[in-house]
Amino acid sequence: MVSSALSSHRWDTRDLVLFALFTALIAIGAFIRIPVPFCPFTLQLLFTTLAGLLLGSRRGAASVAVYVFLGLIGLPVFTSGGGPSYIFQPTFGYLLGFIGGAGLTGYIAHQVPVPSLRQLLAADFAGLVIVYACGMVYLALINNVYLGTPISLWTLFIYCFVLPIPGDIFLCIVAAFLARRVQRTIAA
Repeated sequence: MVSSALSSHRWDTRDLVLFALFTALIAIGAFIRIPVPFCPFTLQLLFTTLAGLLLGSRRGAASVAVYVFLGLIGLPVFTSGGGPSYIFQPTFGYLLGFIGGAGLTGYIAHQVPVPSLRQLLAADFAGLVIVYACGMVYLALINNVYLGTPISLWTLFIYCFVLPIPGDIFLCIVAAFLARRVQRTIAA
């Protein structure tokens, strides 16, 4: 979508710059947040979704994976810091979901050379399902099994779905419109 070079297997300088740019934007998005109990609302979803839309499945997912790797080796790029112990944070599943979500979003969006706004939205929402599935399952497991702080399904549903979903749907719509705008700019 960004260029035919991005869909090829060879990486050029522009590919590497875009890859690094999205990794940095995801890190920045972690610090633009609205505190919500259990699952903080950040702009990470916007940037991980855009990574999938604009970089494609493999490169979008890889950009997000590099972000997660940087956090796990100790760079304080996650919402609550960084380091290998972050895997025991209840929200770590969302980070894993961002990788899968970006991959699925990119895969769906790149099935046609120039996806329509409807196709971009479908790709975004499919990726969002992955993010929520990974995040909510991980949060329930880590709280109930590892941390010993049980969370009921109702509480999980309210705090990790009902409260954040409107904002995340909005971010998916913004990502689709931004990706469409980039399409038009490149096509012109």
